[in-house]
Formats: sequence, structure tokens, C-alpha cells
Amino acid sequence: MALMTSWVASANRAETPFPLNNLPYGVFSVGDDAPRCGVAIGDMILDLAAAEGAGLVTVHDVPAFDAPSWNKLMAMGPTVWADLRSKLMVLLGEGGNQDAPLVAQADAVMHMPFDVAEYTDFYAGKHHAMNVGTMFRGPENALPPNWLHIPIGYNGRASSVVVSGTDITRPNGQTKAPDADMPSFGPCKRLDIELEMGAIVGTSSQLGQPISVAQADEMIFGYVLLNDWSARDIQAWEYQPLGPFQAKAFATSISPWIVTTAALEPFRTSTPAREKGLLPYLAEPKPGLFDIALEVTMAPAGKPATTIARTNYSQMYYSSAQQLAHHASSGCAMSTGDLLGSGTISGPEKSERGSLLELTWGGKEPLTLDSGETRSFIEDGDCLTLSGAAQGDGYQIGFGSCTGTIQPAVKFPE
Repeated sequence: MALMTSWVASANRAETPFPLNNLPYGVFSVGDDAPRCGVAIGDMILDLAAAEGAGLVTVHDVPAFDAPSWNKLMAMGPTVWADLRSKLMVLLGEGGNQDAPLVAQADAVMHMPFDVAEYTDFYAGKHHAMNVGTMFRGPENALPPNWLHIPIGYNGRASSVVVSGTDITRPNGQTKAPDADMPSFGPCKRLDIELEMGAIVGTSSQLGQPISVAQADEMIFGYVLLNDWSARDIQAWEYQPLGPFQAKAFATSISPWIVTTAALEPFRTSTPAREKGLLPYLAEPKPGLFDIALEVTMAPAGKPATTIARTNYSQMYYSSAQQLAHHASSGCAMSTGDLLGSGTISGPEKSERGSLLELTWGGKEPLTLDSGETRSFIEDGDCLTLSGAAQGDGYQIGFGSCTGTIQPAVKFPE
């Protein structure tokens, strides 16, 4: 597919992440105005609430966009999603209505694009799992016995999912040094990122009713960049036998724009060859991953950013549709606004590792930044940014950035 042209001039530039082919959904505000739904087009935002009020865009003649989230539209299902996308392409395409209300992105503040119902994070990147497993258990026992058969996950905290640009407070927690008799409590010393994609569930499923991978794929409204911040020292002490808890509960950052599955369709790609066949309920009827190039930068306070990793979403072993189908396989009800983290996305090369734990091999091989400073893990004041885009013919489908700056831990009350 080639670039689709728009009367919004900035949407026709090859470098924009938001051409007419994309049309991602976000929530924005300007000045003292209330947050409302918008669509990114070039360097502008279509004010959907205003467009709806003017009768330029309607959905079932029901107000849907004068709200601080996309949940209402998400719950309406794929037919409505497709109808809205078609209307937006006509409105913003060549020959469209140039009276459509636009706002400069530079003047807008972005908010959480949807209300997160629940959050589940997965451990579904094989290179990441092999690296981490090798560090702690040796290469012969790197993957747990179930890993090649099942998308492993855990239930996270919806309450701590925040939009890009939100500062992240270093967590306090309980840790134990290998040579200590007792654990201690205090600020995390091994703070890390996890480069992930987040899949957003649009339509719900019923309690007790499993879904197929094909149904799961239709239920996914769109995708965001996701940084599942991780306190590695807290995690190492707490995770057995039930898995991560406080080490993951303090913050998860997402990018502000929801890139729809429809926009990513030209970039579908298959999951990798299987060492062992999956059970039939996880079979993919069509390619479930997307060719999305991803990048991580780190910038110490007041210093330039250094690119520390580049990889691709196509490296995942399990797709989001497989993860969603497995999640519902027990009869677990899935809800509008559920967020599924892909798991850390790493590739086979060192430069493709999606966490500092891997990049520095547990802190033993510190990174040297362009500023000359070194890092094993994240220090206070460091700003971490995830970015990503699918590259088309003369255009790209971008997500915007997913950024967070680390603030010092809060002193615990005595």
C-alpha cells in the first residue's frame, strides 16, 4: 500500500508518523478545555468532539466522542470501528471537508486514551526469555518446561498504567542481598525498562465462554507502545513462588495514540517457526504479528539521548491474539479496555535486547552513553523513550513516543 494523500499538508510528508493511512486515536485537551477524543493527522489533531457536534462525523447517531476515553466507541465493535475509519478517510482525504476542526498537536496536552479495565503482562519473547533464563538458571534450563506450549503471563495493576510523559517515581521495596541474613527495605537499586507492545481489547467476552484466536484478533481495537517498568532487585526477592508483584505494580507507561489494527493490516507477519507444535486452540488462522521497528533511547538529566536498543515486534513468539485467546480459554471474561502487554521484545543480537537486564547482562557489562556516562540500570533523572513505526511505501505508521523520567524514591514514613 502506498501513501494515501490528505488535504492536511503535513500528513503527506514521508517523515510524519501520522499519515492518512494511520489515523490513530487519542485523548487531548487544549488550555482549560476538558479532555476529549481526537485523531492524529500529520502534525494536527482532528477534534472529534467538535466534528461530531457539527455533524461531520457520527456513529449510530449516538454521541461518542465528547468524552475523556475511547471506551464507548471500543465497545461498539469492529463494524462500527470500520465505519468510523471510512468516514475519517473521506473527511480528511483529498477532496474532504477542509472546515473540519483541527488543533495543532504542539498546542495539545495528551491524556490516557482509554480507561484501563485490567492489565495483564506476558513473558512471550523467546530471545528475552532465553537471555534472562540463561542468566539465572544456565542455558540448559533457560526456558521453563511450559514456555514453548503456553503464553506465560501474570495479572498486573491497571491503577498504575500512565500515559507517556508522566514522571515515574523510583519504587521502594523489600530486597535481600545474597550474603545478608535478613532482607532490607528501601529504594530500588536495579530499576529497568521492558520494551513491549500493548494490545487493547475493544469488545468483551462472556464469563465461562472461551474464544478462538480468530475471534480474539477481531476483538483487539488497536496497539500502543508499552514500557513495563521493572524493579529487578525487588523482583528477585519476591517472585517465587507466585511471580512478580511489587516489582511491576508501581508503573507501566503507554504511548498516547492507539494505532488501530486496521492501520497495521499491511504489515502482518507470521510468528516464528515452532520448536514444538502448539495445541489446536492456539493455532493462528492468519499471521498475528506486525513488522514494527522499535527503538529505545536513554537520556541522563540535561544530556543528549543515546539509542540503546533497536528491535522489531516481529520477534515475538506469541501474538497478542494468541495471548488473548489463551487468557479467555479458562472462561475468564475479557472486558472493554483490558490491556495486554506483549512481554519484552528482544532480538538475537545484543543491540536488539529490550531491557537493561539483558543489555548489561545483569549489570556486569555497563553501557557507555554518548555523554560518556555509564549505566547498568536506570538512575534518577534518566529519561527513557520508546518509539516505533511500521514502514510502508513512502510513509510510516507511527505510535508517537512513550516517555518517562525517573524521580527519586519517596522517603518511607517512620
